[in-house]
Amino acid sequence: MRGSAVIVGAGIAGTAAARGLLRAGWSVQVFERNASFPASGTALGMWPEAMDALDRLGVGDAVRADSVQERGARLLRPDGREIAALGLGRTARLVPRTVLLNALAGYLPAGLVQWNSPVAERAVLPEADVVVAADGISSPRRTALFGTRPRPLGTVAFRGTVPGRAGGVSETWGAGRLFGITPLDAESTNWFACLRSADLPGFLPDGAPQSRQARVQAEAPQILRGLYRGWHPGVARVLDALDGNPVDYRELFDIPPLPSYVSGRTALLGDAAHGMAPNLGRGACEALLDAVALVTALTTAPDVAAALRTYDAGRRRHGIRTVRLARLLNRVSTAQRFTAPRNAVLNAAARFS
Repeated sequence: MRGSAVIVGAGIAGTAAARGLLRAGWSVQVFERNASFPASGTALGMWPEAMDALDRLGVGDAVRADSVQERGARLLRPDGREIAALGLGRTARLVPRTVLLNALAGYLPAGLVQWNSPVAERAVLPEADVVVAADGISSPRRTALFGTRPRPLGTVAFRGTVPGRAGGVSETWGAGRLFGITPLDAESTNWFACLRSADLPGFLPDGAPQSRQARVQAEAPQILRGLYRGWHPGVARVLDALDGNPVDYRELFDIPPLPSYVSGRTALLGDAAHGMAPNLGRGACEALLDAVALVTALTTAPDVAAALRTYDAGRRRHGIRTVRLARLLNRVSTAQRFTAPRNAVLNAAARFS
């Protein structure tokens, strides 16, 4: 089957869907509220199933050529002692966001993405056989269709990159907060920090009143050094290198279970369907799997309605489970009490996995 598609959002899910549908002979239009793809970005974990999806989209080799492969990770205490070694049986690729988006966009003709084109909640879109809502966790299209808005996780995250080799993948879990370190590429380190929202005010600097977002963004290096003072040398090295390097800060949300990923001729993809806590490192993977599942359904089913039913049946239950697991891990990893029993359970589970 061939047809026409309007895609709202040129992030990972939207760009992957656009590429897949174009290669299958569909007519595609993409609307994106931003002015361009991001010029920089942190590393995204690509598990084997995501790499398979990229192969099906024709960009797997390009992504492999400009990414780092890692096997397993170390879970550490703030003093650097190991809690557990995780995932030693699986490999993952760490891919800079810019590398992934540029690879996916390589097939898109000039002018296909209409930049600076936000689509409001009740906006009327051009006529098309399918509308793909890939407009992020705050998706106006999802809100219009289902009335579902993001729910706060009660945690915040910082992330960025600094120069220097990472030396492997680690997460350090303390009481109420964590700090993660991975490679970005052969010469740069990707890092991320997560903590309970309620713990942040005590580390905000004194000064003129500003919005919390503005104050945190402006003073992020100082805040992070206060939050993670005394943690092991791997964390300290990153903290020492923060000045002059951009730091992203955001409050964390996820999406409650939806009754469907489909309404009429509209399909929800990526964070619009199943925005989740970042702790599993699955957000980009799931967006790619959504895109490939939708493209496959639309190019093999007898009609659009059947294709969208197939897509929903194949992706929604998995998406709901993944959101729940990510939410649980977000809570466990930032637990403020009973951290010693938590660590003992993780150590035992890793030994028998």
